[in-house]
Amino acid sequence: MHTSLEAGIAYLVATALFIFGLKKLSKVRTARRGNQMAAVGMLLAIATTLLETGNLSWPGLVVGVLLGAAIGGWLSQKVEMTGMPELVAMFNGVGGGASMLVALSLFWRLYLTSPEASEGLAASEAAGMGGIWAVTVFLSILIGSITLTGSLVAMGKLSGKVSGNPILLPNRHLISIALGAGAILVGLLAGFGASGAMAATLLILLALIAGALGVLVVIPIGGADMPVVVSLLNSYSGIAASMAGFVIANPLLITAGALVGASGLILTNLMCKAMNRSLANVLIGGFGGDEVSGDARDYTNVKSASPEEAAMILESAGSVIFIPGYGMAVAQAQHVVKEMGEELERRGADVRYAIHPVAGRMPGHMNVLLAESDVPYEQLFELERINNDFKNTDVAIIVGANDVVNPSAIEDPQSPIAGMPILNAHESQTVLMIKRSLSPGYAGIRNPLFERDNTLMCFGDGKAFLQETLTELKEA
Repeated sequence: MHTSLEAGIAYLVATALFIFGLKKLSKVRTARRGNQMAAVGMLLAIATTLLETGNLSWPGLVVGVLLGAAIGGWLSQKVEMTGMPELVAMFNGVGGGASMLVALSLFWRLYLTSPEASEGLAASEAAGMGGIWAVTVFLSILIGSITLTGSLVAMGKLSGKVSGNPILLPNRHLISIALGAGAILVGLLAGFGASGAMAATLLILLALIAGALGVLVVIPIGGADMPVVVSLLNSYSGIAASMAGFVIANPLLITAGALVGASGLILTNLMCKAMNRSLANVLIGGFGGDEVSGDARDYTNVKSASPEEAAMILESAGSVIFIPGYGMAVAQAQHVVKEMGEELERRGADVRYAIHPVAGRMPGHMNVLLAESDVPYEQLFELERINNDFKNTDVAIIVGANDVVNPSAIEDPQSPIAGMPILNAHESQTVLMIKRSLSPGYAGIRNPLFERDNTLMCFGDGKAFLQETLTELKEA
């Protein structure tokens, strides 16, 4: 596709908006503005592409836009905040699947329908696959299909439709190697040893092999590692989109896909560091399912508190740090957490919120929930900025978090999570641990915080317990 000077300038402006929007997404305070800038860039990119592209089927395009808008609007109303991780996983899969279909459909048009419609591709390439174009078609289909099926498995694990336990097939590594080798062989045959219908058949076979590989790569990974998997699949979807940009010769798609791919890899690396795990260790799988160690529920020195007792403790607190976890999302407790924070502030307490990078089921999960309840940005603190303050904090309120506050990570060298950076809630004067039971977190190990002398277990649904505590506090 030939790009005019005007279109090139428009694409450059859109790219700048993407970059500046991505930069603003790195901070909670500016994230919304970053989303808006990126959205304007995308609108400009779409409008430019439509104006530059000839022979469009406008009725089909309009139907597609309306259908997509209807599905998106329905999802925005139907999906609960607890379902956001699996929705994000699904979006990653849709992105990968779209890139795969772009490569397949363009090949179909060029080689089986209208070879003369190559629009800027070299005549030799229009006569048969070859060179860089063949490589990008191969990568679009391979990475796109892996992203599609891998994301569907991740979505199933996050939603509970697929077991959160690692599913370890016999000889799974050998099978993965065989599928990878098979995909490369089929790609080579399609690109340089076949033409016409045979090449098309081989590319469809490539998509199927890559799809099987995507499933096999994700099923051994346990629920505790899903935030990393979601981030990695997001990166895959960007790389696939970038390859699709090469396939259709669209410079903006190349750039945008590369931005998504690179930022996803950077985020994946940050998530791995937050768990003190290597990416290779995560991808090998076998960690973080529902399996529970033998002593994970064996506690002998647990003290509990009722909502009334919790309110009495909070009544005199001068500093409070909330630590949200996935349990807060399940209980939909973010709004009452905000109300509790406001009530404590009215009583003169310094209130802050400590966010662990891997709390929840996707990157930024807790930030999204707290933003939904309009918690002020300046009260949200990342682990590195707040960890040294716990020792001077009166009360730490843990709402549905577990592994990210487990002292074993820094006190027990033999622990499966040894070395993992945690929020040092145990250093607070008092810890209110709001949890339904003494069950372990995703790591399936015991949490000595439950038995600490300064810890009070607040058993029950997070939202209900906090609401009762807030009522008692207001009446005090």
